Amino acid sequence: MKRIIASILFSALIISGCSSSDVQTMSRYGNEINDFEVTDQNDESFERADMDGKVWLLNFMFTNCATVCPPMTTNMTNVVNELEENGVENYGVLSFSVDPETDTPDVLTEYMSWYDVPESTEWHLMTGYDYDFIRAFAEKNFKTIVAPPPKGSNQVTHGTSFYLIDENGTVIKDYAGVNVGDTEFPLSEIVSDVETLTNELE
Repeated sequence: MKRIIASILFSALIISGCSSSDVQTMSRYGNEINDFEVTDQNDESFERADMDGKVWLLNFMFTNCATVCPPMTTNMTNVVNELEENGVENYGVLSFSVDPETDTPDVLTEYMSWYDVPESTEWHLMTGYDYDFIRAFAEKNFKTIVAPPPKGSNQVTHGTSFYLIDENGTVIKDYAGVNVGDTEFPLSEIVSDVETLTNELE
């Protein structure tokens, strides 16, 4: 009996050690992001290994988007402004273009100039790949869709979620990137979760 009790206690310690973060991982996630190498708005290479040791927010967007992308980018800007005001460090933002053929580094740089992003924020807008890459990257890592525009349109179909990624490159959870029905964009929740994960790095 003593051995059984000891075994149960040992197992409980292992389980608690595996879920030590105060930010709980959603059941559909917990996967590490696949390796990649892309180009950001500064025409500099960015790869999966560059994410290590830092907390990230990630989303999908494109500069010609006529609907959800402007409010999504505004919402992300509001997040980083609150994080900066709170003195949060060791985090960054990754925005992957779903229209990389149009969204060259120069176009992405101009797009970012429309938003009031603090200079100290590490925010990479990604391009330098083809449609097959971004479709597979979105589906395999984030279980979301990227689909080509309907005939006669330049509007790519893509998800509107923001994704939280920990310092090991593990996808933790997602949030609505825009208002959904009567539910407002969860600004406070995102800021709190990023702050919690970055504090756990110390």
